[in-house]
Amino acid sequence: MEEIKLPRNLGLEVVRTTEAAALVAGRWMGLGNAQQADQAASDAMLTGLNEVKFNGQIVLGEEGKPNHRLSITSLKYIGTTDGPEVDVVVDPIDGRTQLARGYPGAISAAAVAPRGSMWNCTPAVYMEKIIVDAAVAPYLVPECLDAPAAWTLAMVARAKGVPVSNLTVFVLDRIRHTELIDEIRTAGAHVMLRPDGDIVGALMVCLPNSGVDILMGVGGLIEGLLSSCAIKALGGAFLGRLHPLDEIERAKIQECGCDTSRIMTTKDMVNSEQVFFAATGITDSPLLHGVVYKGNRAETNSLILRSETRTRRRIIAEHLVDEV
Repeated sequence: MEEIKLPRNLGLEVVRTTEAAALVAGRWMGLGNAQQADQAASDAMLTGLNEVKFNGQIVLGEEGKPNHRLSITSLKYIGTTDGPEVDVVVDPIDGRTQLARGYPGAISAAAVAPRGSMWNCTPAVYMEKIIVDAAVAPYLVPECLDAPAAWTLAMVARAKGVPVSNLTVFVLDRIRHTELIDEIRTAGAHVMLRPDGDIVGALMVCLPNSGVDILMGVGGLIEGLLSSCAIKALGGAFLGRLHPLDEIERAKIQECGCDTSRIMTTKDMVNSEQVFFAATGITDSPLLHGVVYKGNRAETNSLILRSETRTRRRIIAEHLVDEV
């Protein structure tokens, strides 16, 4: 069956939803309540999604979030319903801990592709990941996911023509990564630790001049799918494998027919070249500045990626908002 052609300006519609989420989330910066901030941003994003002219379906939702009044759930239909049929994946706040603590690096992200092109496994929450840029992509092989960190870092260094000591690795600051961090440091590479927000990590790896060479470790499945959509437009490469937290989750994954041993690539995660990705900064990061409030106006900084043309757009927008 021939794939439906998506409107070339769909990314501009999608970025309005990430801007809406960011504008709401930014009000919660440094207030210490990640859950309420995430709920408010989810509600704002859902409202925006329902105004987009498409027949959309959420591929992976928020069911994995504890104590969360669900707004964006798996298989939920969104949009005006009178446009193209599409898969949608969103993260209203990637970097909830950063936002709650007033740290840099929180963004809102969303991606769209033709219906049926995004892979999903609804019961799963986490996955192992390795992400590299376009220069390293031809050399990344599935064996890297099980190889010692030093072996993979040596491969990345050879591909980039630099010593391992020049490499910087993005890793989420989690107890589960203690051994991985030790391996990276023993190999001689630098470690960039962040409390959460591995979509930002994926973007930093794949965009030029960020100073980050590779992402490694276990992170969210939704974030993995969103990162894969961005990588489609940036020419990098992704390896991922489901990482159930316990045997109950493993059994649920197996019941739905997903293989926890399968190593996924970017193409496995999203098998269309018509992918739109949008992200808006909530707090400042090396990629996007955060929301700036000025009385009844607010400024946002966003990134739009289109995989079909490898187009990257950076947008600074000014919005009329309620004064607080």
